[in-house]
Amino acid sequence: MIVVGLTGSIGMGKSATAKMFADLGAAVQDADAVVAQLYSPGGEAVAPVLAEFPAAKGDSGGVDRVRLSGLLAEEPGLLEKLEAIVHPLVANYRDAFLAAERARGTKVAVLEIPLLFETGGEKKVDQTVVVTAPPQMQRLRVLARPGMTAEKFEQILARQTPDAEKRARADFIIDTGQGLDNARRQVADIMAKLAGIGERKH
Repeated sequence: MIVVGLTGSIGMGKSATAKMFADLGAAVQDADAVVAQLYSPGGEAVAPVLAEFPAAKGDSGGVDRVRLSGLLAEEPGLLEKLEAIVHPLVANYRDAFLAAERARGTKVAVLEIPLLFETGGEKKVDQTVVVTAPPQMQRLRVLARPGMTAEKFEQILARQTPDAEKRARADFIIDTGQGLDNARRQVADIMAKLAGIGERKH
């Protein structure tokens, strides 16, 4: 099985691209969806996160991500504390997902990880795919999101490895700036190349 790390800065089209991989038969796990599960009422991250960040408690008893990001914006130094709690739990889910897909005989497993390079995650995958788009398109997409401001956008960008550096470190690049059909063709091309790499591994 080939394990692919799919990443890209905010607003580049990672989720849409991950779905394209899934449509072509890849097994896909979204790290953000895993975190949402961990933060929901009864999730494994709720008790340890709220012990450190009691003000982030949501009305339903889980972790409220908006309140939590507000606390981190006020005191960015707390991010390391949060990551020390959440990253090991996410890693457990990732390992269980990969073990299950291996047992199933899956050929390509895609891990959608927004902070792949920032967390050293590229060392744990066989190939990396970076999703990119022109900066002005990225900005328009992100600022169209509910509750997003130019200031918040800049804060998020400051925490992420620059797009140019990600592209320089990638095994494959997908440009979503030319529309969905074009992106689909790029994904199909990468899947064909991954099949070739998989055959060479056996």
